[in-house]
Amino acid sequence: MPQKNAQRVRIIGGRHRGRVLRFPDAPELRPTPDRVRETLFNWLGEDLTGRRTLDLYAGSGVLSLEALSRGASLAVAVDRNAALIRAIAATAATFGSVGLETHVADAGAHLAQERRDFDVIFLDPPFDSDPWPALLPQCAARLAPGGFVYAEAAHALDPPAPLFAHRRERAGQVHYHLLQVAAA
Repeated sequence: MPQKNAQRVRIIGGRHRGRVLRFPDAPELRPTPDRVRETLFNWLGEDLTGRRTLDLYAGSGVLSLEALSRGASLAVAVDRNAALIRAIAATAATFGSVGLETHVADAGAHLAQERRDFDVIFLDPPFDSDPWPALLPQCAARLAPGGFVYAEAAHALDPPAPLFAHRRERAGQVHYHLLQVAAA
């Protein structure tokens, strides 16, 4: 990918710490900032060895690639933008990362067809959209026991049952949440 047209973000932890990934510029693309990712992965316990992740608005791919860098066995990256998905796959190949699965698809459509359970589901939709009423219950149904949904939004989220906010913070205009299913 030509450097003059590429955006960049770096991996902040795990075996690929410090590696830079490049991705094409795209409308509404907001890679999760380093500080927010550091907090998120501290909440998740740093080591994701053997965990399975689903990133429904993959964008730059930094959350999926960060999860693989920290030992995730599977990172499923979904985005409507084929150029972004190609860039994520190319970066994973360059890094020698295994366990990445990519899909060019709408988040809701992919989730409706998905039958696997995940330990972590990442949600970072465009801020001008409001997919939460349908998306959060669908994600709760795809969580493995003890799993988490990570959600970034322009406003604080009030998750529907059975989800609850395990942790939440705000960095500038980004409200980020770690949601979990309430124990039965």
